[in-house]
Amino acid sequence: MSGICAGRVVVVTGAGRGIGREHALEFARQGAKVVVNDLGTDTRGGGRSSAPALAVVEEIRDHGGDAVANCDDVADWEGSARLVKTAVSAFGGLDVLVGNAGYLRDRMIVSMTEHDWDDVIRVHLKGHFLPLRHAAAYWRERAKAGEARDARVVTTTSGAGLLGSVGQANYAAAKAGIVALTHTAAAELARYGVTVNAVTPSARTRLTEEAFASMVAPPESGFDVMDPANVAPLVVWLGSAESSGVTGRVFEVEGGMISIATGWTHGPGVDKGSRWELHEIGEAVGKLLAEAPVPDPVYGVAQI
Repeated sequence: MSGICAGRVVVVTGAGRGIGREHALEFARQGAKVVVNDLGTDTRGGGRSSAPALAVVEEIRDHGGDAVANCDDVADWEGSARLVKTAVSAFGGLDVLVGNAGYLRDRMIVSMTEHDWDDVIRVHLKGHFLPLRHAAAYWRERAKAGEARDARVVTTTSGAGLLGSVGQANYAAAKAGIVALTHTAAAELARYGVTVNAVTPSARTRLTEEAFASMVAPPESGFDVMDPANVAPLVVWLGSAESSGVTGRVFEVEGGMISIATGWTHGPGVDKGSRWELHEIGEAVGKLLAEAPVPDPVYGVAQI
């Protein structure tokens, strides 16, 4: 198959449904060989099933594409290693890693349990790190062997990770961590010919339908802004050779809108030249706040 990703080997995690499924299908339409990873859990991480991943593989093959399923846990060291090995053994290499897997355990902080926190941090943040860790080791090995690489990593963060989200402290913290991981990986992996970027998608998925059913419902007519397929073109482009000059960036995408999120930067400051006295702090901070831009509000803050 021809396309901007012709011949490239792509791993997409959480690709059995929703946004990940659309990524896998579009990569295949653009000529990529796709490893469809999905554990087949419910929206809270319960249960396992190979059916979602196998269904996407069958759909790709029915349209003339090339794909295999992988049902390993991306937040498990050995499982994530097997995921990378699946790409190499099935298709002879790995060019693109797209992290997308995750689920929710939404609660207010005062009601959140230790398991709610640990499980969401595990699937989102650890589930991004481990496949990236094993893929990076593969790309470093190939680079040291003298093989030129043109590899890509696309991570998935969220507006919750950029601004915070009421009732989603665990998810917001994990997604914020993914942004920092993205920036760090972009800096570390550049020497091996790897770019790393993040996307912040707004779309209709099993997760958003539970939390924001009315907001993501499809319209009766016209452009469906929340169609998860709207996110795939940007992700596939970021996975292509055309995006070689782009790394360490966070892209927001909703419907037909693509924007670049500008994260933390050094803002206004004041240097006294000696240790501050307590009675001086209030005035100094007041002046700094007057000069600094006002942060965008936390998602859901009006509901408090």
